[in-house]
Amino acid sequence: MVHFSGFYAWVKEPLSQCALEDARQTELIRQAWSDSGKVYGYRKLTDDLRAAGETCSENRVARLASLAGIAAQIGYKRRSGRYGGRPAVVADNTLAPV
Repeated sequence: MVHFSGFYAWVKEPLSQCALEDARQTELIRQAWSDSGKVYGYRKLTDDLRAAGETCSENRVARLASLAGIAAQIGYKRRSGRYGGRPAVVADNTLAPV
């Protein structure tokens, strides 16, 4: 449990440099993702930011993109899974009491 005065002192503090930098880079990531037609993933977004002169790692871009809800468009093929079809043939249960 946190004391009331400690909580309100924490709330009044300005954002840290790291939080401000994260917010700035998140906007750059969002802009690069939008420019790509919302297709690029974190790897290509990292390349775009580095080409623009930003210093960032793939892990940081992946974390910021994930927090911002930015994800790559994955493929155009139909995914494997259950899409209907004939039902499976199941053998009768011979152990069940009659």
